[in-house]
Amino acid sequence: MAKRPVTVESDSEDSAGSTPASKRARTDEYNEASSPTREKTRENGMSKGKERARRNEDDGDSDPHVDMNQNGIDDEQFEEMHQEQIRAAVESKRKVAGGIAEHGIIEAIEMHQFMCHKYLTFSFGPQINFIIGHNGSGKSAVLSAITVALGGKANSTGRGSGLKAFIREGQPASEVTIQIKNQGEEAYKPKEYGKSIVITRKFTKEGNSSWKIKSKDGKVISTKKEELAAICDHMNIQVDNPMNVLTQDAARQFLSASHPTDKYKFFLRGTQLSQLSDEYTTCLENIEHTTKVLNSKKAVLPDLRAACKEATARFQEATKARDQKKKVDELKKELAWSFVHDKEAEMTKAVEHAAKTGRRIPKIEDHLKEARARFDAETAAVALCDEEFHALGDMNHLTERKKELSENMRSNRSLLNELASERKQMDTAFKAARESIALIQKQIDDEARRMEADTQNKREESSRQLEHARMSLQEAEAALPALVESKNQIDTENRETKAQGERASDDVQKMRENIVRCDGMIRNCEMQDKNQYAAYGRDIPQVLERIRRTRWVGDQPVGPLGVHVKVRDPESWADLLRRQLGGMLTAFAITDAHDLKQLKRILVESGNPNLLIFVAPKDIFDYSGGEPPAHMLTVLRALDISDPYVLRIMINQRGIERMFLAKTRREGEQILREVNGGGQAWTADGYLLKRYPEGGESTSPLPKRRNDATSLFVLMQKFINFTNVFTETRHYLREKKRYEDEVIVQNQRVNELKQKYMMDKRTYDTQREEMQARRAISMAQDRLRQLQEAAQDDMPANIAGLEASKKESEEEKENLEAQFKDHIARKAEIDGEQKGLLEQLNRVKKDMEEFESRQKAVQAKVEKAAEKRMEAQNSIKHYDAKLEGEQTRVNEANEAAKVLEEDIFQAWTAKAADYCDRVETTRRSDEIQRNLDSVQQALKEREKRHGATVDEMTVEVNKTRANLEAAESQLKQMVSLNKRLKTSLVARLNRWQEFRLHIAVRCKLVFQYNLSHRGYFGKVLFDHDKGTLQLKVQTDDVAATQGSRDKDPRSLSGGEKSFSTICLLLSLWEAIGCPLRCLDEFDVFMDAVNRRISMKMMANSSLSFQIETANQSDKKQYILITPQDMTSITIGQTVRVHRMTDPERNQGTLAFS
Repeated sequence: MAKRPVTVESDSEDSAGSTPASKRARTDEYNEASSPTREKTRENGMSKGKERARRNEDDGDSDPHVDMNQNGIDDEQFEEMHQEQIRAAVESKRKVAGGIAEHGIIEAIEMHQFMCHKYLTFSFGPQINFIIGHNGSGKSAVLSAITVALGGKANSTGRGSGLKAFIREGQPASEVTIQIKNQGEEAYKPKEYGKSIVITRKFTKEGNSSWKIKSKDGKVISTKKEELAAICDHMNIQVDNPMNVLTQDAARQFLSASHPTDKYKFFLRGTQLSQLSDEYTTCLENIEHTTKVLNSKKAVLPDLRAACKEATARFQEATKARDQKKKVDELKKELAWSFVHDKEAEMTKAVEHAAKTGRRIPKIEDHLKEARARFDAETAAVALCDEEFHALGDMNHLTERKKELSENMRSNRSLLNELASERKQMDTAFKAARESIALIQKQIDDEARRMEADTQNKREESSRQLEHARMSLQEAEAALPALVESKNQIDTENRETKAQGERASDDVQKMRENIVRCDGMIRNCEMQDKNQYAAYGRDIPQVLERIRRTRWVGDQPVGPLGVHVKVRDPESWADLLRRQLGGMLTAFAITDAHDLKQLKRILVESGNPNLLIFVAPKDIFDYSGGEPPAHMLTVLRALDISDPYVLRIMINQRGIERMFLAKTRREGEQILREVNGGGQAWTADGYLLKRYPEGGESTSPLPKRRNDATSLFVLMQKFINFTNVFTETRHYLREKKRYEDEVIVQNQRVNELKQKYMMDKRTYDTQREEMQARRAISMAQDRLRQLQEAAQDDMPANIAGLEASKKESEEEKENLEAQFKDHIARKAEIDGEQKGLLEQLNRVKKDMEEFESRQKAVQAKVEKAAEKRMEAQNSIKHYDAKLEGEQTRVNEANEAAKVLEEDIFQAWTAKAADYCDRVETTRRSDEIQRNLDSVQQALKEREKRHGATVDEMTVEVNKTRANLEAAESQLKQMVSLNKRLKTSLVARLNRWQEFRLHIAVRCKLVFQYNLSHRGYFGKVLFDHDKGTLQLKVQTDDVAATQGSRDKDPRSLSGGEKSFSTICLLLSLWEAIGCPLRCLDEFDVFMDAVNRRISMKMMANSSLSFQIETANQSDKKQYILITPQDMTSITIGQTVRVHRMTDPERNQGTLAFS
């Protein structure tokens, strides 16, 4: 074959050819026609050795024509040069077993409602995979699923024109999932995807389609098709390349008697040479278009040169006016700086006035600062007083108790009034009975004196018996008051026992409440172990985070203060200090009052509106002079405060360096007596002790904080660092155990009192002596009545009547006496109860008076502190208004000076400086202006003669010169670039042709080698100029009968044709880099009889040959589909066979009679 060189006439530098960058295949269907541009290019390149050159008329550079199909390399010479080298490489490769690919091969595939399959899944081997099954079992669906899942075109599968055709009949959607191996050094994004990439494509009958690209563990990494394209590019997977995935229809067309031109196109498309050809054709078209544009631009250069020459001539004529122009410039500079001098004088005067006005502001600011500091101090004092006031609580319980006692006393007074009324009535009745008895007795005595004589002895005996009966009655009546008194005493003891039992029950209830409180404290301790800020309020960590992010006028706020405080001996002082310092330890502190509003807003928004805020400058003063002797324990010495700023705040606000601590009230009083000048002390048993300098003392219970449970919660934090959480929890566990033990003791006492009460009540109820005494009285009264009746029987009728009347009066008197005794007992009982109620009422009144006294004192402190704060606030308002007015005047003066300085003086100065350097002048501006006007008038008259100003002509010359230089430079650069592009394209075309020849030679050798496995001989004939590819095969029967005559593939039998075509396909596969090889039913032209005979003939040759070839392929995966039965084939470890079952198609059975 004659050599046809590519001619390039160029003066540019040689450019080395380079291999095009790897791209994802952009191939069309196998039977798609070539593009018009490429066909036209090839037609134009059919004439061999023709050259077209266009000469540049200015620089003489050549413009070569490039023919895409012009072959500059002799095919036979290239084959002779490289045949042995390629053959040796192929032979050496045959001797080495192929490796397993680390990425780019399919590990598994899963189909849902796809084509005829409801659900189908395969796990592929890394090298050779056979999919076998009966016709109609859905084998080809596997290749269609691979194409669809990897983004291939639906019509390339030959099974449908769109995705909807792949959905199983009667189903709304289908889904295909492929798992691709992703290992080794060239894995795609291994940190994100892991060792496998799972690609799922779902599509519906409505035409919707979506991808999910997931990692090995199922995490969705992307849903974009671009990511799938990047994966395929990286792994060199070309799913639309007919050489990689040869479908049933493509195999049928490839194996049939296709035209040599179609085979050649198939060769170019499969090896991606056609894609490079299309790219180079596009580059050539762009280069030729650029050449035409550059030629059109060259025609403009003479006009640009003429315009530049004309402008230069006019400019030279105007240079004579430059001296006069220079004079104008100098006068303008002098005039500009003369204006600056005038404005400078005005500015100096305004600045002096502003400085004089602002001298009063510092003094006002000092007064304002003092007022604000005083206001902050008074605000803190008001907060402390208010806290002290609220700590007092209320006296609702005392009021209720007083009301209850008053009601009881009022009820008792009503009873006493009723008893008094009854007593008065009883006195009147008793007096009347006594007078009646005396009158009747006188009448009897008078009548008895008249009776004398014989009845004397009898009457004496009767009198004696009557007197004895009266004595018995008197003795019985005398014993009755003692019994009544005993009964009343038992009743009193019973009531006292009941009261003691109720008090013991109250103590038990209080102890149980303390147990509940200890449980809450223990829970809080456990909670603070999880959240160290939980005890200070709501969302304190978020509050601190917002404080850190906020900008402050002063230092960053400090808080909560309790974070920096812990107690040295929590067992002794934890509860006491918690009650007394609780509110302060949850507070925050700032150094500047301007930050108060901002910090308050943060606390309110976080749900902590009641937390205190102290305004205190950071004054680390020496407080040692105010401390007592070292052996005396103070609050300061009982605490460990880590922040000096917090320590000074607590000293200023609560005086902790002078507040003493004592275990008991007596110990505290002893400590205060040792201190000169008085002092205060807190005791662990709950008292506030005060000793005044003049010697007086006062003692009051420490106020309990309202909502004590909340206070305890607020103050739990380690104070709150008492110690650590373990120590605090252990403290409250011991306290809870102590209360539980006391509850047991008190419960025992309650039970004992209940038993005593019930015993006394039974004793009271079963008191029999009083009943016996009353029975004795009744018997004595009966005996007396009998004797009196007997005496009366012996008396005359008139005496007997008197005695009867007397007896009735005496009985009435006795009844009154009995009622009187009961009345006295009842009144004594009520009087005793009233006395107890009065004592209780007096105690309650005293407590109320003491509470009101303390409340009034604290209220007075609050009102006084509020009054001082109001005074400080008024001072702030006064000085604020005064400062604002003064500042307004200063601002107005400064603004006027600023306007003069910035807007006028600086503007004039900047304009003058922009115009020229400073010019010192003593002339007036009007004088300079007159001189300038005269010079400018002369210059204008000169410019009229030339038709343009000097500046305009200068601009015109520079503009025309710049346009000419830019056009020449750009044209030169573009011409050079276009030449280099042409040279590079020629080099790339040479490499493309060399690559095409190399692939063709390799294909020939591999084809011959593959045919030799059956004892055949054949060759592949390439005609690159005509674009044809022909096969020539000599079988063993032809060699025996016809000698060396070759067969045309169309005259081969079905088995020979399938085997020859497989050999060609395997040889073409050697030229592509895709790791995936798919082939569907290579024996499609065999009928049932020939297939059975041919399979027997090919089973141990053709198929084993394919397996051998696949095994020797390095890092390639094969998926081969055939309806043959593989049971008679010996398969190695690299081969995996997948047998398909017939799918359910819901078909019925025809009934034939």
